[in-house]
Amino acid sequence: MNPPTAYSANLSHALLEQLSVAVLLLDKNLCVLYANLAAEQLFETSRAHLLNRPITLFFWEDDDCLDALHQALLEKRPYTRREACLHFPSSAQVMTLDYTATPLSETEQQGQQLLVELLPQDRVLHLSRQASLLTANQVTRALVQGMAHEVKNPLGGIRGAAQLLAQQLPNSELKEYTDVIIDEADRLSQLVDRMLGSHQQMNFTWINIHQVLERVCLILQAEVGDAIKLVRDYDPSLPELPADLDSLIQVVLNLVRNAAQALLENPSERPATISLRTRALRQFTLGTQRHRLVCLVEVEDNGPGIDSKLLKALFYPMVTGRTQGTGLGLPIAQALVQQHNGLIKCDSQVGSTIFRIFLPFKSKLAPRSGAARHD
Repeated sequence: MNPPTAYSANLSHALLEQLSVAVLLLDKNLCVLYANLAAEQLFETSRAHLLNRPITLFFWEDDDCLDALHQALLEKRPYTRREACLHFPSSAQVMTLDYTATPLSETEQQGQQLLVELLPQDRVLHLSRQASLLTANQVTRALVQGMAHEVKNPLGGIRGAAQLLAQQLPNSELKEYTDVIIDEADRLSQLVDRMLGSHQQMNFTWINIHQVLERVCLILQAEVGDAIKLVRDYDPSLPELPADLDSLIQVVLNLVRNAAQALLENPSERPATISLRTRALRQFTLGTQRHRLVCLVEVEDNGPGIDSKLLKALFYPMVTGRTQGTGLGLPIAQALVQQHNGLIKCDSQVGSTIFRIFLPFKSKLAPRSGAARHD
């Protein structure tokens, strides 16, 4: 094979610079010998700052990660890691990415070298989890609605039979038992109605999201008084959006009440606080559609947080962390927001639980396709 010419070497260098994948060339001590343009963008620093510095200064996952890179050099075999959480000390940023380390042929002049390719996966994972959440909620809602219809039909028969039985009982004291049957049948019927959700068609009008938040604040203050501090952090420049006012009040009120209950049931030394925050997100993707402008509403509390196992199934029916909870509020809230072509997400740790509502803004000149939609 002919040795590479200067032209081919320049071409290889030019191709590396055009790659969207970050590429690093490391020596046997894991010091950076080369970084392409994508690597500069990934690490948010100049190439001059990367060169001749150990890779451990810029990112690390754990000791096993570094051991695996050294082992790849020693054994001259490739090493691949999927969905690795890499930490960037300079910015305290955590990024999820795939990376592959490939040992290169050793030469006397160059010694041992390791080629590392890094491909960020945060956006891909975000879109995948978002799509999974939307699909799971739609499937679960359809299943629950089917079950609810099947449960509600015999409830009417049970209630009617109890009323007829009460009329035939000779002893009025025995009617206490039929009253229990009727009351429990009514309670189950109300629960089923909540599972089915509202049957009223949504009335979409142009509203300001702060109308919703201020109404919720008034309701919460009437319920808890001064026991919880409410913090408002609004973006006053947000435009109006097409929405059903009552539905969004129900959604936000559910989230705020959940936060209030978590704070009141788990008192701590720090003052109980709920923060309501609004922002605009540009070029944001919801489901499969990219929106020029999206409204972000955050409901944050400084309570005990949500267990990580519960967090994954939070928007499924009958899933709740409270002894008195029904596990229906969040699935219904998610369904209402989906009818606005939006989405609810939750992130939680001790001292900070944040529910994020994403609602797309639309031009007043564009038709509101979701206005007549009903799931």
